[in-house]
Amino acid sequence: MVVPVSTAYDYFIDLQSRIVAALEAADGTSFQSDSWTRDEGGGGLSRLLEGGPLLERAGVLFSHVQGKTLPPSASAHRPELAGRAWEAMGVSMVLHPRNPYIPTTHMNVRMFVARAPENGQGDDVFWFGGGLDLTPYYPFEEDARHFHQVCANALKPFGNDKYPAYKTWCDQYFYLKHRNETRGVGGIFFDDLNEGGFDQSFALVQSVGNCFLDAYMPIVEKRRHLEYGERERDFQAYRRGRYVEFNLVFDRGTLFGLQSGGRTESILLSMPPLATWRYNWAPEPGTPEAALAPYLKPREWL
Repeated sequence: MVVPVSTAYDYFIDLQSRIVAALEAADGTSFQSDSWTRDEGGGGLSRLLEGGPLLERAGVLFSHVQGKTLPPSASAHRPELAGRAWEAMGVSMVLHPRNPYIPTTHMNVRMFVARAPENGQGDDVFWFGGGLDLTPYYPFEEDARHFHQVCANALKPFGNDKYPAYKTWCDQYFYLKHRNETRGVGGIFFDDLNEGGFDQSFALVQSVGNCFLDAYMPIVEKRRHLEYGERERDFQAYRRGRYVEFNLVFDRGTLFGLQSGGRTESILLSMPPLATWRYNWAPEPGTPEAALAPYLKPREWL
């Protein structure tokens, strides 16, 4: 089969536009637009908001890139595809709110295509991936339950097995092995999706992408007016350091972007604007900061 790339392209561009419009309305600040091209093929549109009253940093990125040979991070699990030309596109975003009571969040939805060999012996091979997750600093259990419920609702039309499987996958993927803790309270994550053919897989990806605003924005509106001070900002910066550690040590998207010659500024836009590290530090027992630790392990939310 020949994968209908233009159909996915139109959806991803529209998703980026819708999310940016919603975030601009919430923040009251306009995103910058930064178009870029890649020497080997393709490019993208990076939408960035810095220093807003609500969002200290927000990056909502669209990319559509091509290459002549699959990079190692993409072919490691598919050695039979090594050497093929490839094409990838999707939307990836990270939001770092200013108020420490609002969680950081991440979402991405993407499609990858390994093109049919030039000798005509084979077809295009596609797969989708993505997910969304929540990283609170001062956790509220009702927020985590809401986030997971919206994720579960988005996946329900595709089978009762999808949410439990993708929830577990998220817990396992966003795990800092060297810290023995999850990055946050999880969400859903999936990769290598081509089950049921292109239309079925693409429909699931659209449902995941479309649920993001419903999952996250009610939490923003509930927490954005909570008062905070220097203590809360200091703890937020400390925990943001863990976010940096995961992205630089474990995140496959970061690795793929750098291996494939992607645009470094866009790849690293997921980093928080401010982060700190403290040597051998832990919050005092019984403090609001200590309340986060029990949430940094896999648990059932629904």
